[in-house]
Amino acid sequence: MFEAYAQTPDAGPTVDQTPDTLSEAVQRDPGVILDKIQSWVEGLQRLLPNLVVALVLLLVAAGIGWSVQRSLQRWGKRHDRDNLGAVLGSFLKWVVILAGALVALIIIVPTFRPGDLIAGLGIGSVAIGFAFKDILQNWLAGLLLLIRRPFRVGDEIVVNGYEGRVEWIETRATMIRTYDGRRAIIPNADVFTNAVTVNTAFPKRRSEYLVGIGYGDKIPAAREAILAAIRDLDDVEADPGPDVLAWELAGSSVNLKVRWWTDSHRTDVVHVQGRVIEAIKDALDRAGIDMPFPTQVVLLHDQTEEVDGIRGEQREGWPPRRDGPQPRPARQNSQS
Repeated sequence: MFEAYAQTPDAGPTVDQTPDTLSEAVQRDPGVILDKIQSWVEGLQRLLPNLVVALVLLLVAAGIGWSVQRSLQRWGKRHDRDNLGAVLGSFLKWVVILAGALVALIIIVPTFRPGDLIAGLGIGSVAIGFAFKDILQNWLAGLLLLIRRPFRVGDEIVVNGYEGRVEWIETRATMIRTYDGRRAIIPNADVFTNAVTVNTAFPKRRSEYLVGIGYGDKIPAAREAILAAIRDLDDVEADPGPDVLAWELAGSSVNLKVRWWTDSHRTDVVHVQGRVIEAIKDALDRAGIDMPFPTQVVLLHDQTEEVDGIRGEQREGWPPRRDGPQPRPARQNSQS
């Protein structure tokens, strides 16, 4: 058997030494340090061409990834798919850079294999998968939203109780600007799995409002007055035109449902509805048609009769006793 370290009078210490043996050798011969440094320098010189090739390859991969990203962004702008071009461009850029980095690592370390890296992660890869589950889920949901396009940037939608204008769809979330000037950031997974109302999916949108008239008023006269007032408004669509339907016989009024069409954007819907209601009020006033408000009748019952009983002796509203003296009214009790 040969020992791991051996020294002869004519030969210096070998490279394969334990730390303790190496320190003793350095004390006897300080030239060991210079030999070690020289071996490192020679190894770096042998590895330098691989480093240069790997660095050039990584720069080329970064340039290709940047070019792919720019190309997809230009394609998205030409086809009105800015969001999709930005998301796909960013994703493919990093895919190209990662592939270039793996090839560069293989050039530097020829014994390196990507499969060994994945296998070495082991249980750690499962933990990383769980940690990035939500991120990947939102990214895939955002990609599907951009490809299928149930709504676009600029559309006005209602989702998860939030209503507003879509500003941007990114890899993680959908940005909505609410009508009161706030920004709602909704994860793409929630947008993709929940019901979404797209208010601007079509150019026109119908609005409606209930108007009550008196029971003594004529419904045809009220209908004609309302239609004449609505048709005079510029922002109300002529096709399809407005209509008025007798809708409900309420407690104190006959309710008519007034329906009209406007541009589907929220600003037009709200402002036109205000002008429509104002025009209806003025038209009914000029036509002498009553617009009654809810009426409530309250009946007060004085439970002081003999058949109603007396508090403390008989519960209110109960019938009189069958046997024995009948309870006297409360007025008689107070006088006695």
